[in-house]
Amino acid sequence: MNDAEDTHGGPDRWGVPLHDFSTNANACGPCPLATAAVRDADASRYPDPGYTALRAALARFHGVADARIVLAASASEFIFRMTAVMAARGARVALLPVHSYGDYEKAARAWRLPVRRTGVDGSKDGSRLVWRCDPSSPLGQGDAHFGAELSQLHDTDVCVLDLAYDPLRLDGVPALDARQRDRVWQLWTPNKALGLTGVRAAYVITPIDAADIVADVRAMAPSWPVGAHGVALLQAWTSSGVQQWLADSLDTLRGWKRAQQALCESFAWRCDPSVANFFCATPPAADVPALCAGLRARGIKLRDTTSFGLPGRVRLGVLGPAAQRALGEALTSIG
Repeated sequence: MNDAEDTHGGPDRWGVPLHDFSTNANACGPCPLATAAVRDADASRYPDPGYTALRAALARFHGVADARIVLAASASEFIFRMTAVMAARGARVALLPVHSYGDYEKAARAWRLPVRRTGVDGSKDGSRLVWRCDPSSPLGQGDAHFGAELSQLHDTDVCVLDLAYDPLRLDGVPALDARQRDRVWQLWTPNKALGLTGVRAAYVITPIDAADIVADVRAMAPSWPVGAHGVALLQAWTSSGVQQWLADSLDTLRGWKRAQQALCESFAWRCDPSVANFFCATPPAADVPALCAGLRARGIKLRDTTSFGLPGRVRLGVLGPAAQRALGEALTSIG
């Protein structure tokens, strides 16, 4: 494993951090009901290759037609699949937010698509693959301009809205209303919200008028993209019990977030605004990589945001009181 891989959240070459602030998983998890469903999944058989019951459950959950549900092995798998489809269809450019998840750009580069980090405008330079995330990554902020930008899309453009953190929104409202969401590809990954990031499974709600591209996306999918454990996770996601657990967890996370931001500010860190269960902060230390390394040696992992284009900052997922105490003690010992 190289240094670049170590900057990603979660376990690294030193193992599992004792207090891992580097990922955005729900710290109230794992959700007990979803965990039980995954544990009891029958892994001795292939899933239904058409995922008939699962797609029906997800469609009911969102109030859409079954035909609009597309399964994916993970958000990252879908990012690469959609990029491949658009490249094959002659897309000329990928439009990315200024700061965003690295796989959007990685997939575009793999398929030789030029990348522009800009908002959607009315320019006509061939079909465009547009990526948006609400709340955003890594800042966890809403996208107040996105609704207005939809009017700038052309018929040949494809826009994917990454909703990985929508279930973990602690404040504010979504950038798009239901009618506007029907114009974009909605990418959902519930594993973060359920505190089960090790279970890889995702799904997409397709736009209403995109039958030809939907056919290409389905044709590009591998057989059985979601295994038995992923099916169990997504089925559990649609249940009332799991959704009630999630709603209750958000109340807890709001309190933890206030306390964690206050802790950071007590060490003269400047916290950026965020509506999600994570936030970015600027420590007074000039050498953020050294700070992160010192904390990692003490069992605490933060996410250096240099790879997101935000040098000098860190991203912190919201954790509970014990982890916050450990962070405070470590920062005091570092001086």
